[in-house]
Amino acid sequence: MNPGADANDDLLMLAWAGGDVAAFEILYARHRGPLYRFLLRQLRNQALADEFFQDVWQRVIAARENWKPDAAFSTWLFRIAHNRLNDHWRAAKHRPAAPDDGDERAARVPDPSTPERELSQFEQRRRLQLALEELPEEQREVLLLRLEQELSLEEIGAITGVGRETVKSRLRYAMDKLRSRLNE
Repeated sequence: MNPGADANDDLLMLAWAGGDVAAFEILYARHRGPLYRFLLRQLRNQALADEFFQDVWQRVIAARENWKPDAAFSTWLFRIAHNRLNDHWRAAKHRPAAPDDGDERAARVPDPSTPERELSQFEQRRRLQLALEELPEEQREVLLLRLEQELSLEEIGAITGVGRETVKSRLRYAMDKLRSRLNE
């Protein structure tokens, strides 16, 4: 079955359930605007409307194979949206309301990300990078494979062509050199 753009929603949904992606694209194009406007008017919050919009379409996608044309597609679609909204409102009843002075409280919380702290962290990363560059190639290689790639000693040995004990020794020497260089 290959319905065209003028096909009714039920035929499109059945075609899509049968694997016709173009049928879904027509359904989506036909219903995305009305669904989004409905959610936005209900929630009065664009970020929430975006989230719910995605969630409703994900539920449509998940339920496509079990869909039966008992009701019009649009009725089914908006029923999914309605149920999602009800779940949201029910959950909101159980959440405490934000305090009236919430924005003021948030403004008083110190921001740990200061220019001085970021500069200090940048300097620490730069010192580490310089210390890594000073390591002999074979020590730097095993250290990076272990720390960045989280490989086992055996895996590192297979990559570098040396035994497990050699990998351990190179790691130990590399760590000792880094510690002494960074503690200077």
